[in-house]
Amino acid sequence: MSGLLEGKKLLVTGGSRGIGKAIAVKALENGAIVYNLDLGIDPDMAEMETLAKANNTEIFGYTADVSNEEQVVEACKKILEHAGSIDILVNNAGITRDGLMMRMKTKDWDDVININLKSAFLMSREISRAMMKKRTGSIINMSSVVGVQGNAGQTNYCASKAGLLGLTKALAKEIGSRNVRVNAIAPGFITSPMTDKLSEEVQANYKSAIPLAAFGEADDIANAVLYLASDMSKYVTGQVLGVNGGLNM
Repeated sequence: MSGLLEGKKLLVTGGSRGIGKAIAVKALENGAIVYNLDLGIDPDMAEMETLAKANNTEIFGYTADVSNEEQVVEACKKILEHAGSIDILVNNAGITRDGLMMRMKTKDWDDVININLKSAFLMSREISRAMMKKRTGSIINMSSVVGVQGNAGQTNYCASKAGLLGLTKALAKEIGSRNVRVNAIAPGFITSPMTDKLSEEVQANYKSAIPLAAFGEADDIANAVLYLASDMSKYVTGQVLGVNGGLNM
């Protein structure tokens, strides 16, 4: 079976669950060879390998704390030695440590900034070198609608996701001449175990603020990644693609 990413090599951080897992699945279904870099090996790795085989491709799992420079450098070295090159980098790894700023612990600030933002810097620095040498590549940073418009109780998360937008635009200008594209995706409310725990009333209140009156699915984000990863977007760089049902316009 062929697809939009046939023969391409895609590296995703945090690809063992949620949006990251959906991205890995979509990439495999479209013929990409997938490298997943996460804190631990995907517990569903056997299932992912079966999917890969069905699409005549492969998936490989690597472990690292993506906020740790030494671990990122070592992991990227191993991945590049195995892959030879990476065509698509998806900086997806992220966490939340919500709370009002006046009560927020410094560690909660640091952890979110380091995992959500610093990791994208470290990963992009290591992988973009190989992309520039090959003179082709696509880097996709996973931001958020709250990185665009802010949200009370999430100063650390909003700062990290807004930082990704600045990183995206600056890096796009730095390496565009080498035919390496850099874009960001800003998801809105996406159905997840977290949203499932919300009461029907709370969910209805959130949905009332969304023009499409519904939460998105992880697959909606994976489709956006597919577009930015493929040649369909070969003339698109430095952009922020909002996938939020119209929550931010």
